[in-house]
Amino acid sequence: MERALWVLIVVAVWVLLVWLMYRGWQRRGRRQAPAIGELPAVPNDFGAQVVEPTAGLYVGSTTTETWQDRIAVGDLGFRASAELTRFERGILLERTGASAIWIPNVSIRNIRTQRGLAGKVMTADGLLVIRWLLPTGTEIDTGFRANDKSVYSTWTQPVATEERSHDPFVLNGELE
Repeated sequence: MERALWVLIVVAVWVLLVWLMYRGWQRRGRRQAPAIGELPAVPNDFGAQVVEPTAGLYVGSTTTETWQDRIAVGDLGFRASAELTRFERGILLERTGASAIWIPNVSIRNIRTQRGLAGKVMTADGLLVIRWLLPTGTEIDTGFRANDKSVYSTWTQPVATEERSHDPFVLNGELE
């Protein structure tokens, strides 16, 4: 009888901890919601494909203040298998079991590699990170781990498109 009581106490503590983590995740989402707002809608016309689709894992998105501040709004905080494709008008991140993310070219601030993002730490240059500006004016980093990391150099090269050439952050196709 005493053993059963201890098992029930341990299970109750475990359930309480899981519930508290869930509540914390919900609070974080409510706190971040005004800064995140609505993501750009996926357009009907992407333009021509610029970079071949890259299969991998969507790691998550974080605020630019810290690489550990995972965004919990909507389904942005959940990891998913994904495919990343670059088009003339932007980047399409199609996630399995989650909504697609459209990153318009005018919003992209830089594309780089780095070691970690939101709880996913790898070897040097293990993640592809896209820094972009949301319609609300908030800058976020979106992380992607490709199955084949040799494609990262293709992604980090600047792409000069007509839509980006009018962007004040771009000079001759390069970020200022």
